[in-house]
Amino acid sequence: MKIVAKPIGVVSWTDVNGNINPVRFRITNEDESYSVIKIDKIICVDKEKLAGNNMLVYKCQSAIDGVEKLYEIKYEFNSCRWILFKI
Repeated sequence: MKIVAKPIGVVSWTDVNGNINPVRFRITNEDESYSVIKIDKIICVDKEKLAGNNMLVYKCQSAIDGVEKLYEIKYEFNSCRWILFKI
């Protein structure tokens, strides 16, 4: 996987215990168009502390352009931002 570290917009839902479950995300392409990617499977969720920022790391799998790909998205608690970290 290659590190891209791009900000993304995510649609997610939260259960009664406060667990965040991402459903799909939107990323900006090089030509300023948008691509929406549905998250087919969440493989695992880990907690990480990077430079003093607490984050949730989601390892996911989706069909992107007809090819199954693995990637990581991160949720930063302090700023409430989502990042596509690796793809």
